[in-house]
Amino acid sequence: MTSLFKQYVRIHAWIFALGLLAMLGSANAGWAVPYAAFLMDARTGETLYSENADTPLQPASLTKMMTLYITFQEIERGNLSLDTMITVSKNAANQAPSRLGLKAGQKIALRYLIRAAAVKSANDAAAAIGDALAGSPEKWGERMTRTARSLGMKHSTFKNANGLTAKGHLSTAHDMSILGRHLFYDFPQYYNIFSRRTTDAGMAEVSNTNRKFLDSYEGADGIKTGYTDGAGFNLTASAERDGVRLIGTIFGGTSTAMRNARMTDLLDLGFKKAKHGIATTKPDAPAASDPELVVASVDEALPEVENGAGKTVRVNMAVTKSPRPMANPKAKPSEVAATEVAVAAMQNDIAGAVAVAAAAPPPPDTLQSQAAALAADLVAEGQTTGAEPSDVVALSGDSAAKASPLVVKASAPQQPLELAAGATHPAKRNAPIYTDSDAEMATAEPKAEVITRMSTSGGAQWGVNLGRFTTRSEAERLLLKIQLVESATLGQGLRKVSEHNGQYD
Repeated sequence: MTSLFKQYVRIHAWIFALGLLAMLGSANAGWAVPYAAFLMDARTGETLYSENADTPLQPASLTKMMTLYITFQEIERGNLSLDTMITVSKNAANQAPSRLGLKAGQKIALRYLIRAAAVKSANDAAAAIGDALAGSPEKWGERMTRTARSLGMKHSTFKNANGLTAKGHLSTAHDMSILGRHLFYDFPQYYNIFSRRTTDAGMAEVSNTNRKFLDSYEGADGIKTGYTDGAGFNLTASAERDGVRLIGTIFGGTSTAMRNARMTDLLDLGFKKAKHGIATTKPDAPAASDPELVVASVDEALPEVENGAGKTVRVNMAVTKSPRPMANPKAKPSEVAATEVAVAAMQNDIAGAVAVAAAAPPPPDTLQSQAAALAADLVAEGQTTGAEPSDVVALSGDSAAKASPLVVKASAPQQPLELAAGATHPAKRNAPIYTDSDAEMATAEPKAEVITRMSTSGGAQWGVNLGRFTTRSEAERLLLKIQLVESATLGQGLRKVSEHNGQYD
């Protein structure tokens, strides 16, 4: 009897399970992902086709287009560089596939995260960018939504950097096409990333999720695929033929093949419909001065940087002191001793330069007076940048023979250039000090970009070594060039050449 009862229960259990599967299958048929499509003429923004295009739907990984757009903004504004080192957050490391394989606490260059997010559609890479720049997924989602509004994306709300399913994370086929147009026109220097079939993402060589469409459709060069169970198969694509560029978006495809086929039909329709020979009207980029679009002013929210590249330092108060860094506990005793010797030598050199600057002017018709006269001529001819004639201090005696022929003190009006007694012009030079080629080198135009650093040393002296040379003339030539082109930048710094073990610093 017990055996019959158990058999009865098993039979009815199977019947219940089959019935439940049938109900779920019927429900899924009624829960088909909504389909939407939009196509525009990218040259003008004109709508060429629209179907449910303003219906908010799940964008899936098309979201990464916005993460990359903001990243490109920050690079162009100087807040980041491609070499900025990003520290991977725990949130980023725990993202679902597709993944690059990042680990929490790992440091990786921004360029590799961009490649992984754009080409492989790596969720952990996109999240790492958003968390590093904004501090949390929530703040990054708010930033993305504000940026979307500034671009004219009226129906988009973002909650994360990668497009994994989240409540309220929605966009439209129309909005994503607008974003694709901005990516193309606002950042043409980075747009090529979307057409790469493979790329080095630092940790691995990754392949493009959109390579099938890129290879099959003539003129296609981007932009981004997306897929989740709730979104279906999405694609924002761009293609150019005969001077006509189109951008289209499809939401809710049932497969990669179906999505690509629909996009092919959509673009073919657009190339037949679009006019030829019309002028391109680029979209207006959002204003860089918009406070809501500028990276957070909290320095701690910015990623760590190798070699000083890319990080913006904001000075909130005047620096009152600059203590010497702590000694490296792993340094060998010999290295520590060598460093102390070098520092002592530099301090002696600086003290000597100070003494030389305060010394009396050299006698007329000496090499030192000729050097000072040459400097005065260059100043009078306007070949310095920001130095006044009174900035040149003549050297004298043995100190001058050991030092550079020119020592500049940028603010020393109380020490004018002195001439021979009763003279109105410098004494005649008995022999040339510098060749024509040396003079050309010394007065060469400075590079367009000059990077400076401001520091204090709590009243102590400090110096910067420009290089080590095998001959004094080479060192003096560089020192003269620095004097002529950088006196305004270096302020009251003193210059000199010092000899150490047969070489010249």
